[in-house]
Amino acid sequence: MRQPALIHAIKADITTLKVNAIVNAANSSLFGGGGVDGAIHRAAGPELLDACRALGGCRTGEAKITKGYRLPAKFVIHTVGPVWRGGNHSEAELLASCYRNSLKLAAEHHCRTIAFPSISAGIYGYPIEQAAAIAITTVREMLADERGIEKVIFCCFSDRDLDVYRKVLSEK
Repeated sequence: MRQPALIHAIKADITTLKVNAIVNAANSSLFGGGGVDGAIHRAAGPELLDACRALGGCRTGEAKITKGYRLPAKFVIHTVGPVWRGGNHSEAELLASCYRNSLKLAAEHHCRTIAFPSISAGIYGYPIEQAAAIAITTVREMLADERGIEKVIFCCFSDRDLDVYRKVLSEK
């Protein structure tokens, strides 16, 4: 019988994690920006930007994959989360799609380990408690059907975010 995937939250710099794939909370151009996106682009090197240019952008809720280049991770999965506009503009569905589509790409590329930032909870303004609940629920639902992924890490930027993720993980 297969062991269920390990899901946990840590506070760390996602660019330093030795996992098969890290997820980039990207903007729709995929050309880098601030926050996690900028940090991943800086750590991966200029080859990442070249690869992203070839992808032709990415729509909200979708995901695309590149190599990790100079990162410890073999792959970077780029996904564009929704900007929070009060919760009545399909934000929850779009955010869940980010996690679903990222996990699908990870599985297609035989990734056993993957790390997610808190998609949309930074500059895009998604309330962290709601973002964490959607992330964890969606990942657990996907892993019920996905046999290849063994470990999912929610990589938090702050102690507060880590506390929220750990609380939601313990409740669900």
